[in-house]
Amino acid sequence: MPLTANDPSRKTWLDTLVNTDFPIQNIPFGVFSTPDDIITIGTRIGDYAIDLGALHQLGYFDGIDLSDDIFMQDSLNNFIADGRKTWRLIRNRISELFLEGNSKLRDHQEHRNVVLFMMNEIKMQLPVDVGDYTDFYASKEHATNVGSLFRDPENALLPNWLRIPIGYHGRSSSIIPSGTPIHRPYGQTKPGDNGIPGFGPSKLVDFELEMAFITTDANQLGKRVPIEKAEDYIFGLVLFNDWSARDIQAWEYVPLGPFLGKSFASTISPWIVTLDALEPFRTNGPKQDPTPLPYLKHGENKNFDIKLQVAIQPENDEETVVTNSNFKYMYWSMAQQLTHHTVNGCNVRSGDMMGSGTISGPTKDSYGSMLELSWRGQNSVPLKNGKERKFIQDNDTIVMRAFAEKNGLRIGFGECNGKVLAAID
Repeated sequence: MPLTANDPSRKTWLDTLVNTDFPIQNIPFGVFSTPDDIITIGTRIGDYAIDLGALHQLGYFDGIDLSDDIFMQDSLNNFIADGRKTWRLIRNRISELFLEGNSKLRDHQEHRNVVLFMMNEIKMQLPVDVGDYTDFYASKEHATNVGSLFRDPENALLPNWLRIPIGYHGRSSSIIPSGTPIHRPYGQTKPGDNGIPGFGPSKLVDFELEMAFITTDANQLGKRVPIEKAEDYIFGLVLFNDWSARDIQAWEYVPLGPFLGKSFASTISPWIVTLDALEPFRTNGPKQDPTPLPYLKHGENKNFDIKLQVAIQPENDEETVVTNSNFKYMYWSMAQQLTHHTVNGCNVRSGDMMGSGTISGPTKDSYGSMLELSWRGQNSVPLKNGKERKFIQDNDTIVMRAFAEKNGLRIGFGECNGKVLAAID
């Protein structure tokens, strides 16, 4: 099925900024509440939120096989479960409706009044009901940095890292949408000289710059997803801040890995940008050496050139950009991650989320966490206000941004932001 929505020459009759993250070629999907507190599934063009439930009721999706309530739900799970054919049909139809010169909706003011909202009129919700969440550890630069900090730098990568996409199962209940503040977590920390663990608020709260992909129903329990079909089951991507409490994590992670140092909060951007919309930005990933086992081998252009940025904004002050990275640095692709996830027969369902793991580039200004930027607290990161940070302080807001850009076409994710509040007594 042709992706007519991706046509870079298309323009919309809506008034949008030239450099918007959400041109007519994007058409992401999300969930929002209207000024009347009605929760609906929608999309976005420029600074306009579009109520897909209202469009459907008004007959604008006639000819597409949809249930009556497909968009009148509080999550995208059922829509995602309908599969790629439905996603493409809907994106193409939306593109047609808002295409410059199409007067069907443009000149119907009564319909526009119930379909269109400005972004400042609505409240974004979590886009999917995340049943299961897996976090990978798939950036070679990040894994090498962490291995160097905590182990012998000459043996920073453990023997299995270059052979399989390493991952762990996280806590889906604490995944929250952008703009939701978090409280500094409590936990145990490494014992001092008296051998008794410390207990109290984490002193080393950190961000982790990640992206995450959302899946549809992929396989039945006991069946595998072959590498050549893996992308058929990936709906789209979000920007992802997998908050970490480094001092809690350092004490608890042996022998079973991350637990309370991670599960207190993970923030995602609210609009899911489809894999279809990102097609123009495919690129090759890093050379994989040694060659992966046959079930993980795939062709070229399985990574995506998506620019990533992180800023720290102290309360009532200007932000300082501390990281500029790129999703293309991922050593293990999304297709490889999903394929490996199911190789043992583990079933993947609609709305499941797979985090990329921290994305770090090859230079110090492209590191994806304060752990790396401060080199485990040995160095300070300067801010524009003359102060500095080694880790995140109370009332700091972390702002993440992501966009892909090529030949004048920009497809973005908006912001993923969260403010760290003091621990609750």
